[in-house]
Amino acid sequence: MLELRPNCELCDKDLPPDAPDARICSYECTYCAVCVEQVLDNVCPTCGGGFAPRPIRPGKAWRAELKLGLGNHPASTERVHTKFTREDIATHVARIRDMKPEER
Repeated sequence: MLELRPNCELCDKDLPPDAPDARICSYECTYCAVCVEQVLDNVCPTCGGGFAPRPIRPGKAWRAELKLGLGNHPASTERVHTKFTREDIATHVARIRDMKPEER
């Protein structure tokens, strides 16, 4: 299941579990929509893939027998930050941003 990381890995904006502007890549790198659109050009600085809106985990266990929801599977509290510099990210993004994510 998704970790639901609590922050944008670039600008450190808080992204609580119900954040509609949280974006993730297929490896679950997590960024805010502003960073994805204005800095990363939909290019993950780690894997080079694209981003999708992060699903919002229900707060309630709607099927109690399954023990789902945030109450049973809380979001991560460990903040994650990209290890790449802004300069390195800009170089990486410029190299592949004009390719569709499914072609990278």
